Amino acid sequence: MYKKTEHYDEGTTSSLMENYRSVLAQLGEDPNREGLQKTPERLAKAMQFLTQGYHLDAKAIINSAKFHEPVSEMIVVKDIELYSMCEHHMLPFIGKAHVAYIPNGWITGLSKIARVVDVYARRLQVQERLTVQIRDAIQETLNPVGVAVVIEAQHLCMMMRGVQKQNSVTTTSAFNGEFMKNTTRSEFMKIISSRLDR
Repeated sequence: MYKKTEHYDEGTTSSLMENYRSVLAQLGEDPNREGLQKTPERLAKAMQFLTQGYHLDAKAIINSAKFHEPVSEMIVVKDIELYSMCEHHMLPFIGKAHVAYIPNGWITGLSKIARVVDVYARRLQVQERLTVQIRDAIQETLNPVGVAVVIEAQHLCMMMRGVQKQNSVTTTSAFNGEFMKNTTRSEFMKIISSRLDR
């Protein structure tokens, strides 16, 4: 028999369930009908999962795999899948993050870069702040020569409601150090624009 096991704070789950049950009723639904009976619990757990970044420490994640290496070339992790929630309408925005840094004696495990993206994406966010938070966490922990972050995302708050522009993509960037120089920034932009199969 299949049994899914997940761990959530019981008090938070219970409180959220009560609130979501009330929201369903206020929207004109019957929270007791068969299809909605477990919806408040599912939603309470989903929201805790989608906002788990509040309980994670990006700098601790980087420090857990921090290594001294005499590397001075650009390190790029691109096409990192990103799922976040717009803080204005609590609707998802979905896209990719491209992150690069130039080491100054220290590197971190490549998976830690992707985890840093998740730490800040799994919060109520605006894309502009998310981009800067990723850059700053890497800068403050590894003290590299420079950091570059570019995020491309589609926002359901623009696609499902409001202006309803289904094909719009928002791009944000945050650079510091060596990436403030046109040549370095151009190299990074060229790398994230290229595909290995070309």
